Amino acid sequence: MSAGGGRRVLIDGSSARPAAFRGVGSEIVRWISAAYLKLTGWKVCGDWPGLDKAVLVAAPHTSNWDGLNMLATAGFYRVKLRWMGKASLTRGPFGWLMKALGCVPIDRSQSNDVVRIMSEAFGTSERMVLAIPPEGTRSAVREWKSGFYHIAVAAGVPIVLSVLDYGTKRVSLAAVVYPSGDYEADLAAIRGHYVGVVGKNAGKFAG
Repeated sequence: MSAGGGRRVLIDGSSARPAAFRGVGSEIVRWISAAYLKLTGWKVCGDWPGLDKAVLVAAPHTSNWDGLNMLATAGFYRVKLRWMGKASLTRGPFGWLMKALGCVPIDRSQSNDVVRIMSEAFGTSERMVLAIPPEGTRSAVREWKSGFYHIAVAAGVPIVLSVLDYGTKRVSLAAVVYPSGDYEADLAAIRGHYVGVVGKNAGKFAG
């Protein structure tokens, strides 16, 4: 339990057990993902916590490579990630591919209530793990955006902390946070897991 914050369950990093078997297709994806991670020198740490619904904090996010590495890690864990993207990504000849890769289209040309939209998406989904980079951009930032937290609170789902450390070449599932509704208190515990972590572009991540 974090002082003044929500319940926090640490994940043992000594093993990396995936989610339950979900069919031959999932196993093919897992094999390809494991091969990619091995060839690129990444080690995966932490057991998948057995959640069907969660917001997954994907940090650091300083390069386009982060998305590829996170998708490969999700494939290794037999977890299909969903992620928010511009609605235009899901249009045109390759729109189907972006949807298949987990893109949830968001129309940024309108004043949409993203928290409400994503909360409703959780409510209508049997399984949904929504990956959100809290920096909100690949550029250097000092403060994280709070959207990931408010989506989790509105949807009533936990937050899984994933750590993509280029310094050690480890992708770790560090903890599951059950938000209390006190953003500042919970954020202090969440960000503590990213102290000393190095992004692909090291100077852009303020862990």
